Amino acid sequence: MTSVEDAVSITRTGLIPVAAPRATKSVTRTVVTPRASATLERRRQWERRYRMRLRITDAAVILFAVGLTGAIQLAAGVSGIDVLRDGIPLAALWYLLLSALHTRDAALFSASATEYRRVAHASGLAFGVIAMVAVLLAWESMQLTLLVGLPFGVLTLLVTRWMWRHWLQTQRSEGRFASRTLVVGNRDDVEYVVRTLHPIGASGYQVVGATLLDGNARDIVIDDARFPVLGNVNSVSSVAAEVGADTIIVASRPEGDPEFVKRLSWQLEGTAAELVLSSRLTDVAGPRISFAPVEGLPLIQVQIPRYEGGQHMLKRALDVAVAAVALIPIGLLAPVLALVIKLDSPGPVFFFQERVGRDGRRFKMVKFRSMKTDAEQQLAALKAQNEGAGLLFKMKDDPRVTRIGRVLRKLSLDELPQFWNVLIGDMSVVGPRPPLSSEVTAYDGTVFRRLYIKPGITGLWQVSGRSDLSWDESVRLDLRYVENWSVMNDLQIMWRTAKVMVQPSGAY
Repeated sequence: MTSVEDAVSITRTGLIPVAAPRATKSVTRTVVTPRASATLERRRQWERRYRMRLRITDAAVILFAVGLTGAIQLAAGVSGIDVLRDGIPLAALWYLLLSALHTRDAALFSASATEYRRVAHASGLAFGVIAMVAVLLAWESMQLTLLVGLPFGVLTLLVTRWMWRHWLQTQRSEGRFASRTLVVGNRDDVEYVVRTLHPIGASGYQVVGATLLDGNARDIVIDDARFPVLGNVNSVSSVAAEVGADTIIVASRPEGDPEFVKRLSWQLEGTAAELVLSSRLTDVAGPRISFAPVEGLPLIQVQIPRYEGGQHMLKRALDVAVAAVALIPIGLLAPVLALVIKLDSPGPVFFFQERVGRDGRRFKMVKFRSMKTDAEQQLAALKAQNEGAGLLFKMKDDPRVTRIGRVLRKLSLDELPQFWNVLIGDMSVVGPRPPLSSEVTAYDGTVFRRLYIKPGITGLWQVSGRSDLSWDESVRLDLRYVENWSVMNDLQIMWRTAKVMVQPSGAY
């Protein structure tokens, strides 16, 4: 006599009983892998196409760099056999290492320097391996390959990667190739994340909705943009599928539910590509955070920041080099600016003002004069019209600013003499905004941390909105820089500053 068992299919949504012949000795279980949703598949398709573009461009750059080096070798009298012997292994190894070191991962398709670091690392490793082989086998012709191919190839690769990144950012600003994002958490945390990501920018996240853990159904409004609040803590995965979100950002989790993120990750299998955990801890400890699982216990380590040592010596060396180079064209431009300043209004060409530097040391900051000579005397009468944030005084139509001063400020030309302050060690090229003594006396204990390193000519505040920022936002950016600066980030900020000078925003 036969019997019937309940065969069970395990799916992403749970256990579903299915009628099947009953057996007495075993239970059959069929594991069904979740199928990718249409939203997830669309994302994977554009990521594959973008990755293919990078592969083709990388191959073209490598072949061109190696070919150019080979042509120079032939012109220098190197035999064709030696040229092929040098070029073919280098090109193959170079291309393979760009793949092996994950320089084309989808996680790098955002505003991050990690992609450029990996490309430089892969290129240096390829040339290093070939150089060691050349030394062992006495390939003297390899010297030209190293002298020409390495700098030219790496520079061209970085430029083409930047061009593709710029193209992708342009597409995202128009709503294409952006990650449709659902933000989950408490209202304050969700608003913080949405405000940071909106509008669509280099980050590539397009917020399409939010789910609040407290059940509040009131929509979130940021800069006149409205983001609908959908579902509740138990319906995140279904809401994500409903709005076509391929990225879920968890800004905070329910209290007393440590398994929330784990359960959510299981529910999102086949629906979303990314589950991102947002924490305000990363605002002041981003690069210093590392993960170190110990006996299955996931630990997050946060290194204590240091404000001295080799990295700071390297920063000082970069400051001296940049300032020395910058002062050459500034010296040629200064007579022209001095003439127009003098013709526009009576008074000195330069303006000196006491500012507070590292560890509270005072110094005289120099700028091209952009205001009338009695600007300080007029300040008291204008206090009531202050449009600045917090302790800062700013007016979009400040009557004290001269006609040529408005142009100088808009293009940041008034700040060029500060490279002299950098050269003599009062300031750094990149750093927090140099405060006035009156501002420092009103600082609380947290804001004082801005004085732990030298103030800068430019910084995160300058490339993120300048005078349009709130006081709290300016402080947050300065503190984030102070605790997480790096030479690579300094170079990125310098590059972004050059773009801001061409397309100024928040400068008045």
